[in-house]
Amino acid sequence: MAVKKVFVSYDHSENVHYKDLLRAWDANTDFDFEFDQRSPNVPIESTASSVIQGALTKKMKEADYILVIIGEKSYSSKWMKWEIDRAKQPDTNLRFAAVKIKSGNINPAGLPRYTAIANSFTLSGIVYALNNAIMCY
Repeated sequence: MAVKKVFVSYDHSENVHYKDLLRAWDANTDFDFEFDQRSPNVPIESTASSVIQGALTKKMKEADYILVIIGEKSYSSKWMKWEIDRAKQPDTNLRFAAVKIKSGNINPAGLPRYTAIANSFTLSGIVYALNNAIMCY
């Protein structure tokens, strides 16, 4: 199976631990998953946001999937909404997958209806979501 190139979208202020867990799983040679760990650390309203948006768009275009980590406050993250909306554009050709940290967490704005969603943050759940991801534009 080919390595999956995955762009990860998450609430940077609340869920960085889960991105770190993905990084640890990525180090395991039995886990055929690759992702870019760069993420914005400035408000989307800042003057630097256009530069960050350009860099994120480039990373999305290099990926095959977007994995949305759905935390407690993800539904209100402006960056996640922007990333999801940008990932839906045809020039990125991304397949959508998501994983909920807790099953009751609310999906972020704009997440496509047919996104493959794992209801627990486990390796098997994420692999399931990625293997069932489809393009949603």
